[in-house]
Amino acid sequence: MRKHNGMRPHDVVILLAIITKKKDPWLVKDLAAELCISQSEVSESLNRSHFGGLFIPQLRSVNRLTFFEFLKAGLPCVFPTKPGMMVNGIVTAHSHPVMKKRIVSSELYVWPELGGKDRGFAIDPFYEKQVLAAKKDDELYKLLAMVDALRVGRTRERTIAAEILNESILTAG
Repeated sequence: MRKHNGMRPHDVVILLAIITKKKDPWLVKDLAAELCISQSEVSESLNRSHFGGLFIPQLRSVNRLTFFEFLKAGLPCVFPTKPGMMVNGIVTAHSHPVMKKRIVSSELYVWPELGGKDRGFAIDPFYEKQVLAAKKDDELYKLLAMVDALRVGRTRERTIAAEILNESILTAG
């Protein structure tokens, strides 16, 4: 195994993508294609996640409780972000439709995307092609938006996002 140099942002996306598979079998090549990441990068990511206790290779599954706790407590510290300038893009964090049902805000947060239909403050995605991956999978998109709410949200937004992630990560599956 290669030397472990810590997590990379797209490791979070890969683990979330595995969670969306529920109990369906998956292959590294399929994850790579769905996420627009190379197969070698997916493999290296799974090795890093295994080293960190977030992935169980023998079961080909995410250590859900550890991952959930990392998302709630560690993610905002390890992969912090702040809203940037106004851009067109795809809504995220509290601006995602699932959160809009519970949070009223005139302020939109978006992942930058050329030709995006929404205009809001830019939130850096975890990796360059994240928007493409999110457009392919509504469940992954929802989970990524909730993770962004943990990264940039206020207390109420983080609490609601954690409830939604708890349901998706710990309860379902």
